[in-house]
Amino acid sequence: MKFDYDLIILGSGPAGFSAAMQATKFEKKVLLVEANEKHLGGSWINAGTVPSKALREAAATIHKYTELFGDIDGKKAWARFKMADLLRFKDKVVDYENSEVKRNLIKNEVHTARGFGKILDEHTIEVSDHMGNIKKYTTEFILISTGSTQQPPKTFKIDQEVIVDSYAIVNITHIPRRLAIIGSGVNAIEYATIFASLGTKVTLLNASAQYLPFLDNEIREEFNKALEMHRMVIYNNVRMQGVQKNSIRNRTEVRFKIEGEEQLRVIETEYVLHFGARRPNTQNIGLENVGISLDDDGYISVNGNYGTIIPNIYAAGDVVGFPGLASASFTQGRIATCHMCGLGDVLLSGFHPFGIYAIPEISSIGLTEQEAIDQGLDITVGRAYYKELTKSSVSNSTVGMLKLIFETQTLKPVGIHIVGDNACELIHIGQVLMKKGHDIRYFMDNILNYPTYSEAYRIATFNGVNRVNKAGVKYKNLLSK
Repeated sequence: MKFDYDLIILGSGPAGFSAAMQATKFEKKVLLVEANEKHLGGSWINAGTVPSKALREAAATIHKYTELFGDIDGKKAWARFKMADLLRFKDKVVDYENSEVKRNLIKNEVHTARGFGKILDEHTIEVSDHMGNIKKYTTEFILISTGSTQQPPKTFKIDQEVIVDSYAIVNITHIPRRLAIIGSGVNAIEYATIFASLGTKVTLLNASAQYLPFLDNEIREEFNKALEMHRMVIYNNVRMQGVQKNSIRNRTEVRFKIEGEEQLRVIETEYVLHFGARRPNTQNIGLENVGISLDDDGYISVNGNYGTIIPNIYAAGDVVGFPGLASASFTQGRIATCHMCGLGDVLLSGFHPFGIYAIPEISSIGLTEQEAIDQGLDITVGRAYYKELTKSSVSNSTVGMLKLIFETQTLKPVGIHIVGDNACELIHIGQVLMKKGHDIRYFMDNILNYPTYSEAYRIATFNGVNRVNKAGVKYKNLLSK
């Protein structure tokens, strides 16, 4: 049977884009369907990862200048900048990334269709554009990568003026004096530290008992030092009661209660930033037409190659659930394409890192200390604090920590956790070590550049190995040195 395309992809985010690029390397004819009539790249480029990280980089640079040189003519460095300065930089980055996506698609002869894609059957996609025109395309394979959408709040409405979501916050007109952030996920923490670094008084309202509960406890304790320096206030176990504008005081009032308390708390703020739970965009795309069902949270179930129960239909990115990161989505889209193009099982192996682009950064791979203990592993911990590093001293950035968790008798790492400058880059050194099955003596037996943040691996290794030696433990299954 002759099809119009070898592969039709619904959604041009990281999973869809990487899948399209990979398919062209196999000389496949590809159609990329994007519902946004203005931009390709989905939230990844236009409202999520790229704009938020651009703002983060600008804020971190201003913050770093303040750390190195202090006040300028009696003013903080951030007081010399306007939101328009940061937005110009953000827009420049977003425009460039949009042009790069478009350039790569054109270069690799990927066709695009603007409109809402819907699966009619296993080999047919219907695209409805914004003018009401409908076209049908046939294809051998389908990849669903439609992303996710933030859910609205239940106790108040977002007006995108002073009560905003992640789409509107990247376009506000000025740096707020006060900002209340409702949410406790990665994005909430990132934006909290971005604006705190710009001098904003930030209050974080967290519905859970602890923010980012998956963090290693010591890493959170070290990160708390940075939050204290930012003068950030965090309320946990919050139950929102509502948000309303006070026109007389020209402020917005946020009303909430703490679980277990009857007292109604009210804080005044200039802006409210809401981060709701994200739901996959799996509704109304025709899944019922091919018999693909969803789990209780609306996600599509896939196998290790991101194939669904329908042999020629795959799904990748936010629509398949955890971890819901751009970094993972890029790889998922590539793996799906490789499998549909006949490469067999192209499975991810080893631990996957995650990064939180707060100020300072947090990144981890593998087990936390508590998880290792719960699994009954015999572990030892090696620690290196940034304040021990010359690099940190010359950067005047002393908040930070690298934590190595390793098996006591083999010295092989089972978890690595970092908070501090460059954490999201540093984690990949440990990732390679874990992937290759090496023990931590690698950092003792090799020369590392000085001064660098990478030295933290060496210091943490000596710290951990010294603990093992003092305990009189004999290494097992290791070649003698």
